[in-house]
Amino acid sequence: MLHLDDVASHQELFAWDGRLLAEVIEPLARGAVAHYSPYDWHARRFGTPRALAPAPVILVEGVGAGRRALRPHLARLLWMELPRARSWARGRARDGAEQREFWTGWTAAERRHFAADPSRPFADLLVRQRESGYEVLPGPWTGPGNDAP
Repeated sequence: MLHLDDVASHQELFAWDGRLLAEVIEPLARGAVAHYSPYDWHARRFGTPRALAPAPVILVEGVGAGRRALRPHLARLLWMELPRARSWARGRARDGAEQREFWTGWTAAERRHFAADPSRPFADLLVRQRESGYEVLPGPWTGPGNDAP
């Protein structure tokens, strides 16, 4: 599994797709081990490189995983159906007061990202959290491939 929180940074909230393609997606596509440096959100710097071995399935988790530049490389796109206000509240609770300033910038950046490059219309499946577990529903995407509306 690859968490996009490890790929993004304060300086590149959404401008990391080129690096992800070069460091992770392209090596894995060749059957090679990928190497990426996870970002430390408290120290505000990238850390020690990690290896990600090729596998039959690699889950890429996080906001931006369904972006246009990545869709051709995805077998499936799952969209976590969660109201923005609720997801932002969960993030703020997770990160605490130390990251309050970050969240102010994040919410605006996320809105801009999805306005310019929406992911939900291309989702194969929608996932909704329930009181107990999750509900998985068919997504809106019904066309060929993963990159055309």
